[in-house]
Amino acid sequence: MSEVQLRELQEIRIDDMADPVVTPAILAARNGPANVPDRMTVEEVLASAIVQAGGLDDFGDDQSFRERMAVTLQAWDEDEGLTRGARITLLNHLVRVMVNRLHIEDLVKRHPEILEIEIDRPLFIAGLPRSGTTHLVNWLSRDERLRSLTLWESEEPVQLRDLAPGEVDPRAVRSAEFWSAFEAMLPHMAAMHGMDAASIHEDNELLYMDLNCYSWEFQSRIPRWIDYYFAHDRTPSYAYEKKVLQVLTWHRGPNRWLLKSPQHMENLAAIKTVFPDATMVITHRDPIAVLRSLTTMLGYSDRIRRDPVDPPALAQLWLDRIERLLRACVDQREAWGPDQSADILFHEYMADQERVMRRVYNLAGLELTSEVEAQLLGYLDENPRNKHGKVVYDLEGVFGLNEAAARERFAFYYERFPVRHEV
Repeated sequence: MSEVQLRELQEIRIDDMADPVVTPAILAARNGPANVPDRMTVEEVLASAIVQAGGLDDFGDDQSFRERMAVTLQAWDEDEGLTRGARITLLNHLVRVMVNRLHIEDLVKRHPEILEIEIDRPLFIAGLPRSGTTHLVNWLSRDERLRSLTLWESEEPVQLRDLAPGEVDPRAVRSAEFWSAFEAMLPHMAAMHGMDAASIHEDNELLYMDLNCYSWEFQSRIPRWIDYYFAHDRTPSYAYEKKVLQVLTWHRGPNRWLLKSPQHMENLAAIKTVFPDATMVITHRDPIAVLRSLTTMLGYSDRIRRDPVDPPALAQLWLDRIERLLRACVDQREAWGPDQSADILFHEYMADQERVMRRVYNLAGLELTSEVEAQLLGYLDENPRNKHGKVVYDLEGVFGLNEAAARERFAFYYERFPVRHEV
């Protein structure tokens, strides 16, 4: 087989983006369970969480999350394109994170020593979605001196009971079942952003517990919430994340954390305030390439969440949102000095991953032992790029976005960080 034929076999083209094929499973997900409401008030969400948490009713001293929840619910009501099933999924997620908050507060109340746990020099990875952050965090997590966060653990951070010898954590089982069903409906997701319950995940879920996570935006179109989010200080929410990290460390150490999220890119100042001894690594990629990839991933999964799907509106939304994120990053970048931070250009990262590894370890003051080096290099061998196939993107044809005009929007970012334009 020729190289061209092999490449074509590995290419994934999603040709029904604007008019998706709706399978019976997708139709059922769009409709949602008939006996479950798709609208709730703040008090109804909190009451449901209290029931699911076995009667726990203390959400903590800081009740500012209630206002953020009210804004979130109103923004979802204004998103007319959401399917009924999508609304139910979002509400279920909202209830779950409030259940988590109840368990966090209950555990800390019973074990106040948790708040004395030091979170030692955490290593934060920030960067645009689709800029290599997932690869980097999963790669570095091979170093067991760093505490990292699995997807299933992020979804349910409090272990409610001791496990029997050899028992698989039921939290991991629940997560694996949920994401297995999701990927069965959307088989190309593995090539874009696989959701393996055991993989290392973003700490976005920890910010959800204070209702300040930007990931709602991946599942809905909520301009009201975005405006509110940028108009308010997010530092207290990162302080709440620190409390959750202390709980997770209490369950299982070590206490030096490896964390990552694109959202960190627009919260550099807040993170520096809450975690002053941290190391910040920021990946940078051509935002046009990011848009191609991100809109395709979200547009593909929108067939579950939206009817109609409207790819051009999705692309315009994320063009605006990424510009806003990058402007915040440029404005706040000086919060971190060169002794605690590094900017990693995507094209340099892909060209020489070992050099990036050594740079990060040197910055973080971590000794790169021969044993750790072997573990890290082994990960690269096991996880080549495009392992599950390469998705073909068409930002202009499918999403109606003029790339040249869009690129002009990011001139300020190209001037600050010399990322390579990806054609």
